[in-house]
Amino acid sequence: MSYYQYHVFFCTNQRADGESCCAQFDAQAMRDYAKQRTKALGLHKDGKSRINAAGCLNRCAEGPVIVVYPEAIWYTYVDQEDIDEIIESHLQHDKPVKRLMLDPQ
Repeated sequence: MSYYQYHVFFCTNQRADGESCCAQFDAQAMRDYAKQRTKALGLHKDGKSRINAAGCLNRCAEGPVIVVYPEAIWYTYVDQEDIDEIIESHLQHDKPVKRLMLDPQ
């Protein structure tokens, strides 16, 4: 059993050489938003969920990306509405959001 019900990692990597990277999509701000939103919803308490920044997750070409454990579900997103949908559907109701998945199952 995982310490958290859901552990969410946002790639916030910035590539110095100008190659495509998640930081180009305002990934840090989106991570900050998700963290604030889960706190507002009470999802951060009692081991429910944890939102973290990650270094490079090596999927920059598909970015921006996040991965949710323990299921290892990879998502991409465009805006806060996508983040809200992931939080509401996946973190609150245990239903992954297929339309945002990188590797739909």
